This record gives sequence, structure tokens and C-alpha cells, in this order.
Amino acid sequence: MLPTTAGRGLRHPQQQQQQLPHYLRRIVKWRQMDVEYTFWQMLHLCTAPKVVYQHTKYHKQTKNQWARDDPAFTVISSIFLALAASAYCAAYGSSFLQAGVTVVGVVWLHFLLTGISLASICWFLCNRYLREEAAIHSHVVEQRVEWLYAFDVHCNAYFPLFIVLYVIHYFFSPLLILRGFVPTLLSNLFFLVSLSYYHYLNFLGYDVLPFLERTTFFLYPVAVLVVLFPCALLAGFNPTRFVLGLYF
Repeated sequence: MLPTTAGRGLRHPQQQQQQLPHYLRRIVKWRQMDVEYTFWQMLHLCTAPKVVYQHTKYHKQTKNQWARDDPAFTVISSIFLALAASAYCAAYGSSFLQAGVTVVGVVWLHFLLTGISLASICWFLCNRYLREEAAIHSHVVEQRVEWLYAFDVHCNAYFPLFIVLYVIHYFFSPLLILRGFVPTLLSNLFFLVSLSYYHYLNFLGYDVLPFLERTTFFLYPVAVLVVLFPCALLAGFNPTRFVLGLYF
């Protein structure tokens, strides 16, 4: 029975390497994407994120991989980001060229390239330092964090941040760009809440993996944000004015 169990639990490295090409091929196949399930995930990431990661366990049991094989979440998130960036450009931009550069920068730099970088760092840290000793030295099943799963975790954590900083923040931005203590306070609260929730969802994504330990490591940035919050208020730093000033 032991070899049979090991064979089912072990995912060969070549199989893991094939995940990404298969994932990328499906990006251009819209009809194969499960859009309804993606919207369900987006809703619950904002209201009940633990439910989403409970379904991640079911995905592991049925398809023997933690990562999504459906790129719909990434594609739809990119579309939403492009629309939100376009709205900011319509409100604060001055030219179509500037709008085009801004939209491309938001989607490719803020979301995709930053996500690839953060996912790679988390993937390396998890596999190098956070795996349980039994998972590292076991001769039966080698359990490792899939890189594509690390990218999924980033995408999941980014969506509520998008809702707060790109959607809700947009409607409050005429107030937030004003000078004074109240706009500065509200602006810092927007960024504190959204970034803290991002790191909390990041923690949930890795905490659900049974072969990782010390996953509270991913909550440490929240403590840093809490410390920086009063410092930003005392310095009169308004992140909304700063960010919009960079682009517009």
C-alpha cells in the first residue's frame, strides 16, 4: 500500500514544470475559462477568504495540484485593473498617451511583474525555510510549494486590495487629495487596510498548505504597516497625493 500512496501523492518535477505552459496556453481560450467560479472566488475573497482556500484543498484532492489550472482569475483581474486605471486617467490624466502608459504600467508592473517577483520570493522562502522537517527528509512524498500556486496566492490577495485602492479609493480621491489632517488620515487608512488585508490573505494562502510551518512569517509586514501608520500621520504624508502625483 505504501508505494501506491506515494505514487498518488508525489507530483513529478516534470509534471510541475508543465503546469505553467498549460496555464499560458489557456489564456487565449476564453471558452475554456470558468468565469462564474472566478467571480465566486472574487466575492468570497472579500467576504469569507477561508472558504476560498477550503476549496483549494478540494482542488488538490481532485486534480493533485494546489495551483489553479484556469487563468480566468488573472485575465479578469487584469481587465478590471485596466478599466480602473482608465477611470483614473479620465479623471486626472491630460493625454491619451499618458493614459496608455498608465494603463500598461498598472496592469503589467503593479499587478503582473510585481506579482511574479513577490510570488518567486515567497515560493523560494517557503521551499527553502518553511517546509516541515518531515516534508524535507521524507523518502515517500516530496511536498513543495508550486510556483504557480504562489502566483495564485498573490492574485487572490491582490483582488481585495484592488477593490479598496482602485475602486472605493477612486470615489473618495477628490477628498483625499486635499491638504489637511483629515484627508491625510483617511488616505493612510485606505492604504493601511488594503495592504494589511493583502498580507493577511497571503498568510492564509500558505497557511492552508499542511507541509509548511511558521507561516505567521507572512503576517510580519502587517506589524510594520501598523508602526508606519502614526509615523506617516506625524510627517503629514498623504499616500494618495504621492501616488497620483507620480502618474498625473
